[in-house]
Amino acid sequence: MKVHNPGFLAIVDDAKTRVRQMSVDEYRELAASGEPYLFIDVREDNEWHEAHPAGATHLSKGIIERDIEDVVKDKGMKLVLMCGGGFRASLAADNLHRMGYGEAVSLDGGWRAWQAAGLPVEK
Repeated sequence: MKVHNPGFLAIVDDAKTRVRQMSVDEYRELAASGEPYLFIDVREDNEWHEAHPAGATHLSKGIIERDIEDVVKDKGMKLVLMCGGGFRASLAADNLHRMGYGEAVSLDGGWRAWQAAGLPVEK
């Protein structure tokens, strides 16, 4: 597991004060509920191409703020964001909140939690 720098962790911790963290179990409940949502993988291109959650949309952290309004017109839609461990997804969700996407949440534990839960993967 990557050891993160203190400055990065400080901004992530700050973002997490405003962004809801969704557990893998809560995600399973959401997926089974039939409630509309969009699952977005914000990892980098190389991470996405290696493997990603089945059915996910890819908008990397580097472009999500630039492109989200082209992909998601309804700012009230629930957005579940995932990265490697929940750090980048929390930062992206915080920025999306500022852009009016109030239902953006971060998948707690990210890709590692997804894989550990045995959820479906595509390559």
